[in-house]
Amino acid sequence: MTARYDLHTHSTRSDGTTTPAEIAIEAASIGLAGFALTDHDTVEGWHEARSTSAKLGIEFLPGMEVTTKHDYRSTHLLAYGIEPDSRELNVALERVRESRHGRAREMVRRLAADFDIDWQTIISGGEDRTLGRPHIADALVEAGYYADRGQAFTEVLHPRSPYYVPTYAIETVDAIRMVRAAGGVAVLAHPAAGRMTRPVDHSALAAFVSAGLWGIELNHPENRAEWMPGLAEAATGFGLHVTGASDYHGAGKANRLGECTSSQETWETIRSLVAVPR
Repeated sequence: MTARYDLHTHSTRSDGTTTPAEIAIEAASIGLAGFALTDHDTVEGWHEARSTSAKLGIEFLPGMEVTTKHDYRSTHLLAYGIEPDSRELNVALERVRESRHGRAREMVRRLAADFDIDWQTIISGGEDRTLGRPHIADALVEAGYYADRGQAFTEVLHPRSPYYVPTYAIETVDAIRMVRAAGGVAVLAHPAAGRMTRPVDHSALAAFVSAGLWGIELNHPENRAEWMPGLAEAATGFGLHVTGASDYHGAGKANRLGECTSSQETWETIRSLVAVPR
């Protein structure tokens, strides 16, 4: 049987609904050879995921999904195998986390004028998480206003909503450079996600590759099929490695763990390029 690896998962350390240990347990139960934990802008779940994976006999790759932007557009970056004590990257990530926290608090303040939710409900799961709109959506669902996160985002948490507050994001080219300097591998996340008005364009990819981008996540459940041929051609032209992953969030998204995966060759190539231990 061919070994499969899921390179994009989220736990309760950011906006997932399962713990790092529970992701490892589920990964082992469905026959994955390994997985990467890529919570938003934090490394807090790495130890738990690594130790549980070791007990279960599956492989673990430490990662992170970094909040970035390019040309005023949200562009997320997957960073694998970074040194967690990299000062430059940590300073930038701390600014991102602080902005996310302040943004979430202001959105809750605005929503509280029309919805029966409050800040204490949002932080009941812990303020040390990377807070974001999904946690606000969960509070709205719990209060009975919406059926699920998706509906909450569609109705009141989208960028055109009067409740919406923008957040700080690192410039993508700077983030790629910092990931590389921290000994990591940078992969562009879901470049053709359905929520986007257009896919990541050729000029942006050229800038990212010049900064040191290694790969692009083309095998992702939310990528639009009609945009894939052009992106696949661009990936080949730029010499980018193609990865696959589920973007699993537990009950937070319909995405299923392992529904999109990467090969053992891709996994081992990333492993050979990073400095962090297995």
